[in-house]
Amino acid sequence: MLAVRDIRVGYKSGGLVLEDLGFTLGHGQILAVLGPNGVGKTTLLRCINAMIRPWSGYVQVEKSNVFRMGAAEIARYFGYVAQRNEAGRITTFDAVLLGRKPHLRWRVGKEDLVKVDGALRRLGLEHLALRRIDEMSGGELQKVCIARALVQEPRVLLLDEPTSSLDLKNQLEILDTIRRVVREHQIAAVMTMHDLNLAFRFMDRFLFLKQGRVFACGRPHEVSPGMVAAVYGVQVDILHHNGHVVVVPKKQEDSSDLKEGSA
Repeated sequence: MLAVRDIRVGYKSGGLVLEDLGFTLGHGQILAVLGPNGVGKTTLLRCINAMIRPWSGYVQVEKSNVFRMGAAEIARYFGYVAQRNEAGRITTFDAVLLGRKPHLRWRVGKEDLVKVDGALRRLGLEHLALRRIDEMSGGELQKVCIARALVQEPRVLLLDEPTSSLDLKNQLEILDTIRRVVREHQIAAVMTMHDLNLAFRFMDRFLFLKQGRVFACGRPHEVSPGMVAAVYGVQVDILHHNGHVVVVPKKQEDSSDLKEGSA
């Protein structure tokens, strides 16, 4: 479904951000990109859908080279939800309808309206359909942006910290919705996250970034305390509860011992 190969990208002002980065992702799979602040997680997402062009390397989606696509074709393949979204003076319904733009021809059709209505109901936004999005909370706006990405019907969803503004109940509901959509439609999703426990609960695979490179990747049950310690500088225990991987930080003095030992 998605192949990222030998990506090397940076900025003129800040130098190299990602180096020799690559991974593959299959149909119906979700990848969590994990790592500390400033490690390049958002840059990776923006590189995958060609918002940022890498210095070298390539990205393929269903065997097509993304960097040879036009903007309209990229929009049909990728749905992108940014970490921060601007609120405008339009209604929730119209904001979500904008996600149908890659599929529209001369005018909005009945099918487009049905898909928007379905997405609003799926995310529990139907009662906000006529509310202007600049009157919403940050969490509500985040759900609107996710609904817009879903009606776009992309082959790959790219989500930058999609649960950062949501309460616990909405975090669980949104991630469960994304997982069901990915599996039902056999698409793929890549999302950046900071909450390791949510990531290991809902994702099929994880990828740890450290200093702009892939430090470790695998399935949730393959994560180890050593991986977390090396990436975040925090000692943890890895537990298994009700079939889920749970990361439990140790006492702060234990983490201090780790830093002293590695100094």
